[in-house]
Amino acid sequence: MHISPRAIIRFIYGNRAARHVSKEIAELYEQEQNLEKAMVYFDKAADLYQGEEVNSHANQCRLKIAQYAAELEQYQKAIEIYEDIARHALNNNLLKYGVRGHLLNAGICQLCKADVVAITNALEKYEDMDPTFSGSREYKLLEALAASIDEEDVEKFTDAIKEFDSKTKLDAQKTTLLLRVKEMLKAKEMEEDDLT
Repeated sequence: MHISPRAIIRFIYGNRAARHVSKEIAELYEQEQNLEKAMVYFDKAADLYQGEEVNSHANQCRLKIAQYAAELEQYQKAIEIYEDIARHALNNNLLKYGVRGHLLNAGICQLCKADVVAITNALEKYEDMDPTFSGSREYKLLEALAASIDEEDVEKFTDAIKEFDSKTKLDAQKTTLLLRVKEMLKAKEMEEDDLT
């Protein structure tokens, strides 16, 4: 008979303690830069918080999972989490102001996949989710970046980021992901230069 670590923690400590223990284990792995293991334990903590309807803590854990998934180039996983959190936040007056940030994170992960059709479809989906998103600076940034990828224009890509960053500073995670996209775009541009 196999007993899961989650069941053992619950048995010994009860649900409340199990949530905290799982989160603390995740944070220990996080400190050691073992992101895969940290994601596993943040996921366990999120499930336990969700089961007790402590949604804010569950979302904090899920956002950590999305962040590390993106760092580990598991873009689809990150996208799904960001989109799901945005969708739920739309129905909550206190959380709906964070929707743009979640959709921006999801959109940047879409850009990392370098699939222009997927990016365009995602922008349409985000407009359907939140009709106000299409008028936002976040949407305009994603739209400009998608266009520059489609046109394979590194300079246009860089200018769009600089303009956005001059008014709203991009955090380290967004900057790192956008640098990855820029490097892919540069490599593509150099490839085409070599062919001509």
